[in-house]
Amino acid sequence: MKLLQLIPLAAVLTGMVSLGHTKEPTLSGVKDGVTALPALTRASADLPLDHIKLPAGFSIHVFAEVQGARSMVMSPAGTLFVGTQRPGSVFAVRDTDGDHKADQKWVITSGMNNPNGVALKNGDLYVAEISKITRFNDIEKDLTNPGKGEIIYDQFPTEWAHGWKYIAFGPDGKLYVPVGSPVNIGLPDDRHAAIFRMNDDGTGIEKFASGIRNTVGFTWRPATQEMWFTDNGRDMMGDDVPFCELNTAPKAGMNFGFPYFHSGTIKDPQYGGEHVASEFTPPAQNLGPHVAPLGLKFYTGSMFPAAYKDQIFIAEHGSWNRSQKSGYRVSLVRMKDGKAAGYEAFASGWLDENTQKAWGRPVDVLVLKDGSMLVSDDLAGVIYRIAYQQP
Repeated sequence: MKLLQLIPLAAVLTGMVSLGHTKEPTLSGVKDGVTALPALTRASADLPLDHIKLPAGFSIHVFAEVQGARSMVMSPAGTLFVGTQRPGSVFAVRDTDGDHKADQKWVITSGMNNPNGVALKNGDLYVAEISKITRFNDIEKDLTNPGKGEIIYDQFPTEWAHGWKYIAFGPDGKLYVPVGSPVNIGLPDDRHAAIFRMNDDGTGIEKFASGIRNTVGFTWRPATQEMWFTDNGRDMMGDDVPFCELNTAPKAGMNFGFPYFHSGTIKDPQYGGEHVASEFTPPAQNLGPHVAPLGLKFYTGSMFPAAYKDQIFIAEHGSWNRSQKSGYRVSLVRMKDGKAAGYEAFASGWLDENTQKAWGRPVDVLVLKDGSMLVSDDLAGVIYRIAYQQP
């Protein structure tokens, strides 16, 4: 399939169409980083949060309004940095009075090419566009005037489809950067369908893992420092196959099957050929078909009940072409003895099952110091905070 055929499909997948539930405060006349904006207004007051289903004792509220909120990273000092796609901006928000709701918001930069990914190291903010990585040194020194940043790497492919990136620093201190397949299904070259890593100055780039159609979220299990990542399965094989995947890569050099095998055992009808499943690393857990899993985190806090410790929360952005939509929720993968041992819904209700219309699409999750969890939503344009109190 040609790239031009896929772009409209990918555009739907990113959830760029607003349903009008929130209205972002206008940024007209506000140059990059000149002033702080209110992080919460009445714009999100009408979101139907009472539709969100959570286990007993859990609650959800809007933490901040951020247009097109995607990937998130929190600084040790308490500044939340948020990437976007079509808005082209990177935001910073802060809860300055400790009421668990952000009150200040800054535009760190704007006019970028899908700056989905954000990462922090030694006080520097790293932002990933389609083809480049930019570093903003000592970002919290002056949020009102962060400067234009320094491009440290600009040699990634330029295709838009599956080109937006989640980035994070691993336990080895290297920056991990994915490059998705630019097509729904097709033979990748050495520059696509893989996760790469590099030094924090952009040097020493190398391929870490391959056979990955499109990952927009990865993390490391604290107990073992093994990478775990989500992968979006291919389309056009039907409603129920293949499954999206949760994978683990404890070492470099592993191949996860794309485009030859999907979900561990499903041979691709076009490219499977003489390949066998044993050539590739199977998923740690098959997720729902077409649920579009994105950001994920191991729960490391102490607020939630003990049963959630070291379990994996995944933001499922939701299907775009399934006859009955799937995803549009935060799911939970249960872990036992270091392995995935179950898969279930944790927070749902962003999709109306009767009308098949969604008012929100989860993108990323982040565990805070107090043990609560943030969830970004690029369709509703907000970040939620999920907390627990003993019922």
